[in-house]
Amino acid sequence: MKSYRRELWFNTTKRRQLINITPEVETCLAESGIKEGLALVNAMHITASVFINDDEGGLHQDYETWLEKLAPEKPYSQYKHNGYEDNADAHLKRTIIGREVVVAVTNGSLDFGPWERIFYGEFDGKRRKRVLVKIIGE
Repeated sequence: MKSYRRELWFNTTKRRQLINITPEVETCLAESGIKEGLALVNAMHITASVFINDDEGGLHQDYETWLEKLAPEKPYSQYKHNGYEDNADAHLKRTIIGREVVVAVTNGSLDFGPWERIFYGEFDGKRRKRVLVKIIGE
């Protein structure tokens, strides 16, 4: 069994941002040489997520609206975590969306359903963050 590991780094321009990272993960898979196995993709920060969904702008805006209703950024004073930092909402958003995805690798490709893509969800951005890609298989 082979194992491959790579970190992907991102510099987001906004506090909250969704980035389609499917092409970067596909590049990792090609570099790995693995044809059958599993690909783990996970956020390495507690205020960011990795998830799978459709790459459609309206849906991205729906995520923003929905997450803000569940864990609004402001007022900062509503959260006990906020004191030195003002990112309690980002921690909660990450918990809602999740930390990682695992995708089957079949015939050297990510084995997706129709329209599925991998996204990095940033909820406390404007700084350098990373995602781990770990692929195992043969």
